[in-house]
Amino acid sequence: MDTSFPGHIAVMGGGSWATALAKLLLQGCESITWYMRRDDRIEDFKRLGHNPAYLTDVDFDISRIDFSSDINYVCNRADTLLLVMPSPYFKDHVDKITVDISRKNIVSAVKGIVPDANELITDYMARVFGTSMSRTLVVSGPCHAEEVALDRPSYLTIGCEDLALAETFANCLRGKNTHAITSSDVDGIEYASVLKNVYAIAAGIVHGMKTGDNFCAVLISNAIREMERFVDAVSPRQRHICDSVYLGDLLVTAYSRFSRNHNFGSMIGKGYSVKAARMEMEQTAEGYYGAKCIWDINQHHAIDMPILNAVYNILYRGVSASRAFRSMAQTFN
Repeated sequence: MDTSFPGHIAVMGGGSWATALAKLLLQGCESITWYMRRDDRIEDFKRLGHNPAYLTDVDFDISRIDFSSDINYVCNRADTLLLVMPSPYFKDHVDKITVDISRKNIVSAVKGIVPDANELITDYMARVFGTSMSRTLVVSGPCHAEEVALDRPSYLTIGCEDLALAETFANCLRGKNTHAITSSDVDGIEYASVLKNVYAIAAGIVHGMKTGDNFCAVLISNAIREMERFVDAVSPRQRHICDSVYLGDLLVTAYSRFSRNHNFGSMIGKGYSVKAARMEMEQTAEGYYGAKCIWDINQHHAIDMPILNAVYNILYRGVSASRAFRSMAQTFN
């Protein structure tokens, strides 16, 4: 096995974000291994030359990809595991791993948290599989998969305790229109990537209710301060909350038409029940799960989080959006 970082990379997941990252990797890597759960999806991918379900306009050189639905084969084959599964199904995938991956490099691009366990992806991997935090990275930032597919400018932050490793992996993703910077704030980046999905649901609800741009602006300005309070409390360290990996990712997720969390919230704001909105969504709105996870975590910290509380009450307690947001708005400044 290649012991130089990152060595051979495996993309773990078959959705739009996994497809976008695979596209970026293949700009510089000779080949990758790609884990997808469904064999029929793999066969269609090989036949068509593109992902049959996501980012279908992005063509791939299939000869450079070793596809497999066997997660243990993929783990054995790769030096670096790039995790890109939706967080609600993350455990369903990785709990099938029976081979030793304790010495693998782990890169999490999962913009979510492990449901039920209420645990960061990187912490879960270290606890369950014995992976080293010193060789664990995260990928985040304002970088919609759909805009990567369109070759629009995209901005990534690679987080790792070892900034040299972060820089090396950043080089794997950089391209003509893809910019990547590094950070050592692994936990802060992971928590921020969960919270921005929750706040995007709130912004979507505002849009659906036609409450107006002024209120949405005040919502987002309060959301970034709420994010800062939470992240500073659970992972205290020096950070600049206005950096693109925090504020930038929040803004694009809250406002973009590509944001599934915004669209999910918009349906609720228009009067859909939470159940009906979830059924209508073709892709997972991770903020639905993130809201409960962060709310549970905050029961141990008691941080002032009126936006989180409003979204949680709407999604899990059946409180009407208008009532929850009236109460929330009284806390804004």
